[in-house]
Amino acid sequence: MKSKIATLFAFVLFIACSKKDNQPATNPPVVTPPVTVTPIIPLPAGWKMATPFMTGFPAGIQLFSFDSIFNAQRIKAYCLAYDSRNTLFEFKPVVAASAKTPSQFFAEEPGLTLACINGGYFSGNQSFSLVKYNNIVSSPNIKSVTRLFNGNNTAYYPTRGAFGISSTGSPSVSWVYSLGAGNDLIYSYPAPSPNALNTAPQPQPTETFPAGGSIWNTAAAIGGSPVLIKNNNIQITDGEELIAINNTTSRPRSAIGYTGNGIILILAVEGDNAPNYPGINLADLAALLKTLGCNEALNLDGGGSTSLVVNNSKTVRPGDNGTERAVVSAVLIKRK
Repeated sequence: MKSKIATLFAFVLFIACSKKDNQPATNPPVVTPPVTVTPIIPLPAGWKMATPFMTGFPAGIQLFSFDSIFNAQRIKAYCLAYDSRNTLFEFKPVVAASAKTPSQFFAEEPGLTLACINGGYFSGNQSFSLVKYNNIVSSPNIKSVTRLFNGNNTAYYPTRGAFGISSTGSPSVSWVYSLGAGNDLIYSYPAPSPNALNTAPQPQPTETFPAGGSIWNTAAAIGGSPVLIKNNNIQITDGEELIAINNTTSRPRSAIGYTGNGIILILAVEGDNAPNYPGINLADLAALLKTLGCNEALNLDGGGSTSLVVNNSKTVRPGDNGTERAVVSAVLIKRK
């Protein structure tokens, strides 16, 4: 009897093991490889994709971050890049009746807004820099400034820098001056009017002075100062533009430019955040833009005004003790 039970038990065990051995193998879990996104510009050493800010971003626009040593100084910066000829995106300079922060410009803009950076110079609620959108000039670049000459307050007429985009999406940086009472006729010049401190002022710009001027063919534009890069060469014309903005000291900076193949670069550098991030001077700002491939670039208002908002989040820490400054003009990048 015991042998029969033992035999039966062995048979059952054999059948169970056979069934187990014959079961199909469990397939390993499918691992989906991460999607590799190719940067739309060649990234120099230290730059990387700022993925946390890009949730829901459409293809064709990217944000990059830098937190490393540049020219022997630690720099923290963010750079937004997109193709100016991509008709999915809109470049929209705006001016407010009363100053507000870039975050407020971003939040109050209807439609799908992707980014906002502070614009040009101002005092109180008065813009001193060009703002043009849909071929309408809502603010010209400042047309005259007062400087001492021979001990007297004297009017000078600088041709200050501006960045613009034509109706077909072609970007340009130039020295410009608004002619006429309406300021809608903007002339561009191949070189700035050669003003300089402690010398007699140059004549007020016209169609023929400075030489080589022509109507600036832009549908949208933002003014600033000074020009940083022109014709693929670093050319900082703060002297001719009569702009003194702590040019040789480390400060927060904002800038805009474009590469040889039409990629717009919008750059913000954190500053006034010692000891980690003091900021950058104009010469190093131009050099940093050049490493990113900029052919032409313009300095925007900086210092405490510098703020780049992407996807409704601030990137650099604002220079006013971390608090965004209210500004009068800004540049919005939108999805059409």
